[in-house]
Amino acid sequence: MFAVIIVVVLLGVIGVLLGLSLRVIKQFERGLVFRFGRIKGEPRGPGLTGIVPVVDRLKKINMQIVTMPIPAQEGITRDNVTVSVDAVVYFRVIDPVLAVVNVQNYPFAVSQVAQTSLRSVIGKSDLDDLLTNRERLNQGLELMIDSPALDWGVHIDRVEIKDVALPEAMKRSMSRQAEAERERRARVISAEGELQASEKLSQAAGAMAETPGALQLRLLETIVSVAAEKNSTLVLPFPVELLRFLERSSPSVAPKGTAPAPAPATLAGMGTSASAAATDLVRQRPERQAV
Repeated sequence: MFAVIIVVVLLGVIGVLLGLSLRVIKQFERGLVFRFGRIKGEPRGPGLTGIVPVVDRLKKINMQIVTMPIPAQEGITRDNVTVSVDAVVYFRVIDPVLAVVNVQNYPFAVSQVAQTSLRSVIGKSDLDDLLTNRERLNQGLELMIDSPALDWGVHIDRVEIKDVALPEAMKRSMSRQAEAERERRARVISAEGELQASEKLSQAAGAMAETPGALQLRLLETIVSVAAEKNSTLVLPFPVELLRFLERSSPSVAPKGTAPAPAPATLAGMGTSASAAATDLVRQRPERQAV
């Protein structure tokens, strides 16, 4: 009976020792065994592993990629604009020994380096770079964080700037600038269209000058287009040749001793001569009726 009790006690002790000495390491983890405070051997891979109870201590290190958001950092850009920028860092452990021995808390250390590096990038960049050239800034920020992280056994996979918050006054100024730029483009396009239209009109005028009949056809087409509308507009074409005939038939009276000055060949002068000739014809009609 006493022997059975001893066997049961021994089996219980063995079970407790096995429970204390066996550990399970997951696929995405690596295990470091500390024996009396010193690392023993290489990092242990995934699976079932054993340690010496009381003497050894197993520390597991996660080898997965960690996504860490960087809190929004306020700073002044190189062109003196106050902005608030936040980002995100993707990193993973590549050397478990360095991550445990060289730094006390590597996630916190990476977070602090990322914040200071982001402030430095804000101060060295212009506002236009933060808004439009983020790829280059992301690469520079990644290099700044990765340099000290390599000594900690940590590799920075990627750094992305998430958002750039601007003051409300700056947003209004940028919207006014964009509106003015769009208006300027609209005016330039309109001016270019008028220039092209004037060139085409000049070519059309040259073609009509070479072919007098084309001008008459154009006049008839204009009359047809006006008459097509239901309105009370009456179009009376007045040929320029008639104005010239009236101008020649009514010469101007010059003072004695001076030669008559030639009438200016302008439409205003033609209109004045035509009005004078029409007045003379009206005056002559009552005289003929009296006779």
